[in-house]
Amino acid sequence: MFKRDVKKLHELILRNLREQGLETPLLQKRLIEAWPVVAGSAVARYTQEVVIRNQTLYVRLSSPALRAELSMRRQLLVKQLNDYVESQVITDIRFN
Repeated sequence: MFKRDVKKLHELILRNLREQGLETPLLQKRLIEAWPVVAGSAVARYTQEVVIRNQTLYVRLSSPALRAELSMRRQLLVKQLNDYVESQVITDIRFN
């Protein structure tokens, strides 16, 4: 009798994405889509643009007061967003 090498489908898909260089863009897209969920719907209403460059999330907001408030919670938001996608995608957030 031979021994089967059984793997989970999730593991096979992730390995295939990693081999093709698609894992990081997929995680970045998931993180950007998570912004309204993690930050909340009130913050999402004032959000004009969300972009990732060089492991930094750039968020353009229309409210200067909200920008100042979120700047104080920056590290917490980084942790929550990375936890949401279950990977270390970003290291910092900049508010414009």
